[in-house]
Amino acid sequence: MTSPVRRRVGLGRFGRLMEQLRRSLVFRVTLITATILTLALLAVAFYVSTTVRSGLLTERVDQTLGDASWRLQQAQTRLDQTSAVTIEQVQGSAWELVRSLQAPGSGVVGAMLLRSPDELSEEMILEPITNTALRDLPTPELREAVNAAGSGLLWQSVGIPVGSGTQPGIVVGSAVSVPLAGDHELYLVYTLEPEQRTVNLMMRTIFIAALGLVSIVVLIVWIMMWRVLRPVRQAALSAERLAAGVLDVRLDVFGEDELATLARSFNEMAGSLQVQITQLEDLSRLQQRFVSDVSHELRTPLTTIRMAADMLYRVRDDFDPVTRRSAELLVAQLDRFESMLADLLEISRIDAGAELVGAEEQDVRPLVRRVVELATPLADRVGASIRLHGMEAAATATFDQVRVERIIRNLVLNATEHCEGTPIDVMVASNETSIAVRVTDGGVGISPETAARVFDRFWRLDPARARTTGGTGLGLAISLEDARLHGGTLEVWGEEGIVASFLLTLPRYLHESFEPPLSVVPTQLTALVEEVAE
Repeated sequence: MTSPVRRRVGLGRFGRLMEQLRRSLVFRVTLITATILTLALLAVAFYVSTTVRSGLLTERVDQTLGDASWRLQQAQTRLDQTSAVTIEQVQGSAWELVRSLQAPGSGVVGAMLLRSPDELSEEMILEPITNTALRDLPTPELREAVNAAGSGLLWQSVGIPVGSGTQPGIVVGSAVSVPLAGDHELYLVYTLEPEQRTVNLMMRTIFIAALGLVSIVVLIVWIMMWRVLRPVRQAALSAERLAAGVLDVRLDVFGEDELATLARSFNEMAGSLQVQITQLEDLSRLQQRFVSDVSHELRTPLTTIRMAADMLYRVRDDFDPVTRRSAELLVAQLDRFESMLADLLEISRIDAGAELVGAEEQDVRPLVRRVVELATPLADRVGASIRLHGMEAAATATFDQVRVERIIRNLVLNATEHCEGTPIDVMVASNETSIAVRVTDGGVGISPETAARVFDRFWRLDPARARTTGGTGLGLAISLEDARLHGGTLEVWGEEGIVASFLLTLPRYLHESFEPPLSVVPTQLTALVEEVAE
């Protein structure tokens, strides 16, 4: 029985071989070439060996039959000319005849004189055989055919017993007449061992030559493939460096062949990418500087407008209804404008890489409660309720309180905006490596196509839909960047018209690896996901 350990080792080696086949074109082409060449050489070797074996056997059988015909004729002549008058003298002549017919130098390794089964003479001699191990070589079918053929010559392929094995040979027989003893069968045993050695030598020579040829061809293919693919490997490494941001990488160009054309084309592509990326970087820096400068420049007039608006707002009761409403709208829009300006400044800092994370170890549950308390009046206004889950156990991690609270607030307000009066579920969970907050609502939902764009700046699910929370269109984009600053993730999942779910996951410690304690898909909706997938 195969050991499980050996079986696993075998599977492991096979797996490594398959992995090497998938990963290495050189190995794959070399293996295919070696396999095809080996099969071709096996076919050639089989054809050659079969042809040569058949030719040698035919030639040897013809020689053997010619030699046997002469020897059997001589034997019959000697029997006819014998001067023996008694059965004892005939017995001696028969033994002398059989011994004289054995000639190892001519391939005759045995001879035997057997009484014909149809002979009815009362005079009998002991059947002379040079080697008793050869007695059963003539088969009953051969003996019957020899008796029926008379003086004709018949032969049969046999395996001659030698020690513990056998060697190929043939038995040639003919009917003879023995004085006083009547009809007998004379058989000569010829060995084909020299021919077998010749065939074996030829097969060994073919095998060694084929092995050498396969090795040389495999080596040549390996070297050629390695040299041909070296520029391709260099192009792959250069492409990886180019993707990593090393824009000045180039390939060396040698000659005028296809590989040189590949190198030149790659260099042209890399140069074009470098120019375009440099232009985009310059444009991005200009855009960031413009947004930052405009945001800062708007601070002063906005502060002045804010002071005037606050003054009008405080005395709004002294105005007529139309003017009072205008003052209230002015303050509300200023609040939104200030929020948008703050978001633009935050985005510009993130784009410039100037963001700071003031992290400290704390529990996320108080932040969740505070956000829910602030969002409850708005939820009540749209006829929704906010339900908290998982608030029993502590969910402690190292994070920036301001940024994380902003993320949770954006998620809850976004759910309130789109819940269509359905309940909003806020779930808190933690494990040994991370904490998580999931916000789910059953309102307008979100499709997979929409989920791919939900974190884009200023993107809206429905441009015609009026905002009820005064959002700026930058909240989710900033939330995603805030999560990344902690080394965490912000995921979204949903089905249009059914559900939308956002999951914030933060590591226990900044930028450490973690396993999420929650799935972005609520447990009760797992069946829905499987149904949609089917």
